[in-house]
Amino acid sequence: MENTDEIFQEIIEGNTKLLVPQKSLTDKVPPMKPAFFNPKAQTNRDFSIIAYAAFLKKFNGPKIFLEALSGVGARGLRVGNELKIEKIFINDLNPTALKMAKNSAILNNLENIEFSEKEACVFLNEHTRKGNRGSLVDIDPFGSPAEFFDCGIRATMHGGLLSTTATDLQVLNGLFQGACKRKYGGVPVRVEYGNEMAIRLILGSLRSVASRLGVKIIPIFVESEMHYYRTYVKILNRTDQEENLGYILHCKNCGHRKVSLEQQQECELCKSKISIAGPLWIGKIFDKEYVKNMIDEVSNFQINKSCEKTLYKCLDEAEMSPIYFTLDEIAKKIKSSPPKLEKIILNLKENGFTSSTTTFNPTGFRTNANINEIMKIF
Repeated sequence: MENTDEIFQEIIEGNTKLLVPQKSLTDKVPPMKPAFFNPKAQTNRDFSIIAYAAFLKKFNGPKIFLEALSGVGARGLRVGNELKIEKIFINDLNPTALKMAKNSAILNNLENIEFSEKEACVFLNEHTRKGNRGSLVDIDPFGSPAEFFDCGIRATMHGGLLSTTATDLQVLNGLFQGACKRKYGGVPVRVEYGNEMAIRLILGSLRSVASRLGVKIIPIFVESEMHYYRTYVKILNRTDQEENLGYILHCKNCGHRKVSLEQQQECELCKSKISIAGPLWIGKIFDKEYVKNMIDEVSNFQINKSCEKTLYKCLDEAEMSPIYFTLDEIAKKIKSSPPKLEKIILNLKENGFTSSTTTFNPTGFRTNANINEIMKIF
């Protein structure tokens, strides 16, 4: 830590002062040493702040935040500084990162924080007993969060919120199917809507681990941004009786897709062989009320303007059919240039179908029309 002034720089994110490695602000890829900080993930942290604020407003238990893989502590420090929280536990294996987090805590006059330097699951396992769990548990690793699902769920109190990030996009998007099956227990297919399929694989894996522990998960918000997928699930200490694990059936020939509890071998529209993704989560991925509460919180914080726009899209698609289409894939099928998104959504509605935009893709739309019906309307 010699010459601290040269290596580290003070920045402000939200309204929190953070000490970060200087190179993470100048290098194209933020370096792992001396400590990791990704300035591009600010929007991701902004969403966390409003997601946590909306959650805490309706939560009656003790307000405790656990961050298992904190890096320089950007998220945890912002939670401590910008939200009303009773106790914060920040953990990371990198002593330099922790030292910076401690210095940042002093800069913000934060006193309700405890720091620890442990392996993530060792840290979370210390919080698995009743009275010791977190109401907000945050897991933000490099790569896959799957190895932390078990200890993360155990460390979340009844009615609490578990939030995880995945950055192993190639695995989840179908480049390494064997690796995906090993980590998440399901297989992806390479498709235009790969990010939604990926998030459903993550939720499916969480659901399987939770049901093994006799616990239920309720997804209330998800986010797909640049190089990461993030899921927010409520944890309830009761058995999940609902049929929310299934498959996405995708026909590579005609483009038909649907979610189903059972596997099918042939496409119901063109009778070709079907590609099967899963098992994965086929239930809702947004809770409409919760997204409304997030929108209400936007004006209370210094956050990226794009967050509000994204949330209004989430609100629109919250009750919509799973799996979106894109303008380009339909235009390619009918060999024409893509029309305007607003026009297509309007036309679908005028023809008696439901339709909305989606946060997953700027040219994506959701509808209960099948591909043949969509092509007619195009």
